[in-house]
Amino acid sequence: MDITVSGQQVEITPPLRDYAVEKVGRIQRHFDHAITADVVLHVEKKRYTAEANVRAKGTVVHADAAAEDMYAAIDLLTDKLDRQILRHKEKVTNQHRSG
Repeated sequence: MDITVSGQQVEITPPLRDYAVEKVGRIQRHFDHAITADVVLHVEKKRYTAEANVRAKGTVVHADAAAEDMYAAIDLLTDKLDRQILRHKEKVTNQHRSG
């Protein structure tokens, strides 16, 4: 899976990039059809926001999360993405089995 990490009004340091790539790459365990993931990190005053778009076969999953720490925002983002990907995977498998 190709993961792109970018920042708006924040410098993306190598440890921050590695952390985001590692956490978002965790989605690959649940859903093999994920093709690309675009992660955008924002900072406004003391609010850190992480957004992601994950493109897979036939769908795009979007999630965003905000926290008082960038690493916490990335953790919340990956938790949301995990839930959405698992829900999408269940829908796809249920449609195949019912047909």
